[in-house]
Amino acid sequence: MIPPAALAIHLSIGQAYAFSVFNLPLSRAIGITEPAPGDWKLTQLGWVFTLAIVFLGLSAATFGRWLERVGPRTSGLVAAACWGSGFLIAALGVRLHALWLILLGYGVIGGCGLGLGYITPVSTLIKWFPDRRGMATGMAIMGFGGGAMIAAPLSAALMAHFATPASVGVAETFVTLGLVYAGFMTIGALLFRVPPADWKPAGWTPPTATRALVSIHSVHPTTAITTRAFWLLWAVLCLNVTAGIGVLGQASAMIQEVFRGSVSTGAAAGFVGLLSLFNMGGRFFWSSLSDRIGRKPTYAIFFGAGLGLYLAIPALGSAGNVGGFVACFALILTMYGGGFATIPAYLSDLFGTRFVGAIHGRLLTAWSTAGVLGPVLVNYIRAFELARGVDKAQVYNTTMYLMAALLAVGFFCNLAVRPVDSKAHLADETPPPSRDAGRKANGGAVRARWTPGFVAAWLAVGIPMAWGILATLAKAAQLFR
Repeated sequence: MIPPAALAIHLSIGQAYAFSVFNLPLSRAIGITEPAPGDWKLTQLGWVFTLAIVFLGLSAATFGRWLERVGPRTSGLVAAACWGSGFLIAALGVRLHALWLILLGYGVIGGCGLGLGYITPVSTLIKWFPDRRGMATGMAIMGFGGGAMIAAPLSAALMAHFATPASVGVAETFVTLGLVYAGFMTIGALLFRVPPADWKPAGWTPPTATRALVSIHSVHPTTAITTRAFWLLWAVLCLNVTAGIGVLGQASAMIQEVFRGSVSTGAAAGFVGLLSLFNMGGRFFWSSLSDRIGRKPTYAIFFGAGLGLYLAIPALGSAGNVGGFVACFALILTMYGGGFATIPAYLSDLFGTRFVGAIHGRLLTAWSTAGVLGPVLVNYIRAFELARGVDKAQVYNTTMYLMAALLAVGFFCNLAVRPVDSKAHLADETPPPSRDAGRKANGGAVRARWTPGFVAAWLAVGIPMAWGILATLAKAAQLFR
């Protein structure tokens, strides 16, 4: 029951990756069909997504220890309240044409919901799957990547339904999404449990000695942030995310401008969804693969291959090669998502599982930093290039080369990661009991039962994911017509 509970939360908050679908409609909220005086510019709207990511990292860092203390159900319910109410406040901002309300609602309050919703399932699943940490984190975090796969076509359909000659339909769409997501996340939060302190998977023997970069010892969060390994991983995550997040934030507008006249708005929405599909798949694939080949080699692949792909993109855009352009970004997004899914397992290897939620939360400030750097680089370099008279189809080339350089730096940061010094290890490694602990059965093993509730939980997350995949593939097909 824990994986579908995790997916219920991450599929909801993963909508953040589809926010670019709202950018162009919001840029003509007054003019409706064309931007009019008083309408917001794309550079202004870019700060909504950026602020949400900033507060994701800040809230995760601030409330990580609180999550470990109160348990996943309480933190999950607070996340649902913040995420749902953030949409409602943003809807009021659209209705009143007050950008500060959208920034407060979606960016600040919704961003806090993002942070709490993000770390709650990750911390919980790592405790249930100590033998397959990469797979466990991939299972949870793939929902965050797949959330946009559902949200992109759903948002486009809702805006089309609510649109009138006097409205682009964004406010009504925000209200609908806020209510649906809050309900979905609430149900997921109520399903959470954490295993008893002495629980272990049936047939699995915990390691008794530290090996390579996998430690059997725990490190306190306050101590962890003083270690060299923590800050190297902070840089690794920040650079990997910066290289991808700016593209995600402007994916819809980017492909329409690079291939002006040949890619429609509907096809661009399909591009956003397609990126989400690969983002989601990469999270589970790469994190599961990291259980076999190790976290460090996995990140080496991300940075090495990603560098080459970014360098190839400008040439593909200039040649009008839509298929190659989309394929490169699809591969980049598998590694972008894989980086998110692998980092909690990397942390638990180095610092132990006891405080992984709190340490992971603090590391996510790297995501906040990247959430500013990525969109700012894409949006403002674009504006600078346009001011220089560069054609819209070429305005993203400089950004792609810069992203490749960032990945080169990340490669060497990952190469420098070493085990944590034994001086940082805790003397007392016995965790206190949690009030959200699950029941023990069969000497610690948990028996899987095909109960109606179990089947219903998987159908509740499986059906939206299946619909999202089909809708995404249908829209993405327009890219190749």
